[in-house]
Amino acid sequence: MNHVMPTPAQPLKIGTRGSPLALAQAHETRDRLAAAFQLPPEAFEIVVIKTTGDNRALIDADKPLKELGGKGLFTKEIEEAMLAGAIDIAVHSMKDMPVLQPAGLVLDCYLPREDVRDAFVSLGHAALADLPQGATVGSSSLRRRAQLRARRPDLNLVEFRGNVQTRMKKLGDGVADATFLAMAGLRRLGMAEVAKSPIAPEDMLPAVAQGAIGIERRAADARAANMLAAIHDHETGLRLAAERAFLAGLDGSCETPIAGLAELSGNSLRLRGEILRPDGSEVLADDITVPVAEGAQAGAEMAARLRERAGPGFFDWTGLA
Repeated sequence: MNHVMPTPAQPLKIGTRGSPLALAQAHETRDRLAAAFQLPPEAFEIVVIKTTGDNRALIDADKPLKELGGKGLFTKEIEEAMLAGAIDIAVHSMKDMPVLQPAGLVLDCYLPREDVRDAFVSLGHAALADLPQGATVGSSSLRRRAQLRARRPDLNLVEFRGNVQTRMKKLGDGVADATFLAMAGLRRLGMAEVAKSPIAPEDMLPAVAQGAIGIERRAADARAANMLAAIHDHETGLRLAAERAFLAGLDGSCETPIAGLAELSGNSLRLRGEILRPDGSEVLADDITVPVAEGAQAGAEMAARLRERAGPGFFDWTGLA
């Protein structure tokens, strides 16, 4: 099927948030599309859209994400711009994406996945184990906070958000002794050295879809569908199908500590999942290996098993932010 390719006069408009990491991801998307179709960079226009989650007052307030509106904070305005035709595609960090897209939008293109691990970041300590009793750790991630409470109940946990640069400044200002960031983001920013030590998934299972970039489009936009198909990474798609089915079967919001990771080996897919009480007092985990084609089904079944084991009230908020 022939579709009119974008040109400098009529560029393909790529919507993104304005943080350094979001822009790095948008540029990677543009460069991959330009290479796939032998187009000049000028055939694409990167359109920065300010989302509710980018509101400086919200970042500085350091309130739990749950109280501010959850995952939609980072996507709502971008998706509205796409539905209105102001942009053609949107680039997202997949761990920020709700499991359901608004009517009329499709998310079926993923770039090759980066490092999935969490990174321990501190100006004065080399690893999590080196933190002294009662040290202060900053994180806005419910998952990371619950995992830390389970492993190091002695730590003092504080709300901590903002882009990499903001968080590094907060560490420098003494707001916390350490924090955690995604290795993927640091690598995409060329700042991998900021990580004092990456944490193996065996020690800290990452967020569902961590390290993956997804590109959203209008369902009816055949040109965008055709172009995005050329840069879609099939392996990442298989892994995220399992992980996001697991997330969807549990909750899929920012209000619950959930971790999940799918990995491929030949024709097999290994899925690890974990749910935690917000206070870290209980961790339920599951681990299954299935044929690749059964990944999404395995994710849904794992979610059902963990839900049953957890029983009612497992995720109830107990006032522990």
